[in-house]
Amino acid sequence: MRLLLNWVLSALAVWIVSRIVPGVVVHGAAAALIAALVIGFVNATLGLFLKVITFPLTLVTFGLFWFVINAAMLELASAIVPGFRVQGFGAAFMGAIVLSVVNMLLRWLVEPRRERL
Repeated sequence: MRLLLNWVLSALAVWIVSRIVPGVVVHGAAAALIAALVIGFVNATLGLFLKVITFPLTLVTFGLFWFVINAAMLELASAIVPGFRVQGFGAAFMGAIVLSVVNMLLRWLVEPRRERL
């Protein structure tokens, strides 16, 4: 059930990004769901590999280079998913930043509160 909730939250985040960032376009809920799935898969495979390989550069840039990798993953996902388009690297870069923030906020809103010790 948690996996399904995370998938729907990611799709909602992709849809919100398409409404905020010019150049990111999602045509319908099905495209958002498939885009969320593909983005997650690409980040878990190729994205992880790239983040490990570019770790020294990420350290030098204080983690900001990860947004470049995430932008490349968004562009790759847009090449695969029909109905999901990212027009240019600038839109992908801004989309990666906004997607990270929106995902974080949605998870914060939905996750149950944990007692702190």
